[in-house]
Amino acid sequence: MAHTHHHSIDDLNETQKRVHRILCSAQNPLSAYDVLDKMRGKGAVTPPTVYRSLDKLIEKGLAHRLESLNAYVACKHPHDHQDMAAFAICENCGLVKEFTDPHISERLSHWSDDHAFSAKKVTVEIRGLCETCAK
Repeated sequence: MAHTHHHSIDDLNETQKRVHRILCSAQNPLSAYDVLDKMRGKGAVTPPTVYRSLDKLIEKGLAHRLESLNAYVACKHPHDHQDMAAFAICENCGLVKEFTDPHISERLSHWSDDHAFSAKKVTVEIRGLCETCAK
């Protein structure tokens, strides 16, 4: 029995696949308008369509929204939705590194349990300077 991934790209429509490809090939996080801009080449798309596609990708765990940048990135490594997504954002060159840390996830879930808080999604954003820029 083949194990099917729930973040599968197969059940995305064409527009969603294009948005995903654009995010995957981008070096840096893209705003919805950046995505829209890059899609202009092949058939016009309206902003609502792009937003819906981005929401769909996020829902499927294929992309993340960086709240502090109001921008989107493709998920580099599919992780369980229970795992938090953490991003280190360089304020100088704009480099974004995605990582997961089980310890942080664990502490957050302890806090949630203690406070009877039901966490739906956790995105941790750390802003600062990357290794290259910090030198």
